[in-house]
Amino acid sequence: MTTIVDLDGVSPVAEGRVVGPPPPADVLLDVRGLKTHFHVMDGTVAAVDGVDFQLRRGETLGLVGESGCGKSVTSLTIMRLIDIPPGEIVAGEIWFDGREILSLPMSDMRQIRGADMSMIFQEPMTSLNPVFTVGNQIAEAVKAHRQVSNKEAWNRAVEMLEAVGIPSPERRVKQYPHELSGGMRQRVMIAMALSCDPKLIIADEPTTALDVTIQAQILELIKSMQERTGAALLLITHDLAVVAETVQRMAVMYAGKIVETGTAEDVLLNPKHPYTQGLITSIPSNVARGQRLNVIRGTVPNPFRMPGGCRFQPRCPMAFEPCRDFDPPLRTTDPGRRAACWLHYPASERPTSRDVATSATPMQTERVAKQ
Repeated sequence: MTTIVDLDGVSPVAEGRVVGPPPPADVLLDVRGLKTHFHVMDGTVAAVDGVDFQLRRGETLGLVGESGCGKSVTSLTIMRLIDIPPGEIVAGEIWFDGREILSLPMSDMRQIRGADMSMIFQEPMTSLNPVFTVGNQIAEAVKAHRQVSNKEAWNRAVEMLEAVGIPSPERRVKQYPHELSGGMRQRVMIAMALSCDPKLIIADEPTTALDVTIQAQILELIKSMQERTGAALLLITHDLAVVAETVQRMAVMYAGKIVETGTAEDVLLNPKHPYTQGLITSIPSNVARGQRLNVIRGTVPNPFRMPGGCRFQPRCPMAFEPCRDFDPPLRTTDPGRRAACWLHYPASERPTSRDVATSATPMQTERVAKQ
């Protein structure tokens, strides 16, 4: 794949790349076969390796998984904030509001980013500029995307601080990030993200650095602001309790791939993938009080040496023959439910060791030859 560089940035457009048809009008964000790799001294890391999901207008989707599974890289790829190099968008399509945004030059992408799609970052202290007041930073975002005067942009900053529940906004707007508490800084990030009324809000673990009481306030604030503006929300988190309270649908990621999707209620109450089952049973509960806490055995695979076949199979208590050599694609298990697990395929559709010779990698072929 050849990466074309334009004069004002890097555009991850492949020469001769063919994109599919646009999604239906009610789909705001459509991610298809997205692959984002990082080329470093030790090799190539497939941080995102074939991710597919859709987000409808006004809908809330939770992207869940362990640290390092590719959630944040997925969101940064959607925003086109990946450093190229060492990063590279190897394949895939991202349709946003009827446009395939991976094909856009960076100048057009800058007009979309901050106006039509915004991101609430994980750690506000490192995302806010320490040498400018919070009011200046919100006003700058407004002026970049709206034809307004300096006074109008400043008034919008005050208005947004009031909207996110910061007391005395006229005074707080003149303060620097270090003068605010962690909860207030996160509210400033939300105010900045919503200052131009975006159609899509991406929240990347917005409550990680906050205590439990403030976490609940911030989640309620995000939810209320989303309902007020009608924006779609992509919430990235590893906290299943947050998912249960906040989102309508969820997608579970593991080792750069999505392994299960469905409504939050269906996935949490009746998980189909062994990884999702392990996550849910690892949560402490009153029912299991006094019993040994369940854990997912093993560790997250080394990104430079991913296991063959299903990436979860070395840790999976239900792994069987096809799991070692073949990676299962997402399959519809119930209406609105999909899971990537051979357990949900009929025996007649499961590959066997005889198929390895024609479809497996050289490493897998060598493994079968030794058996």
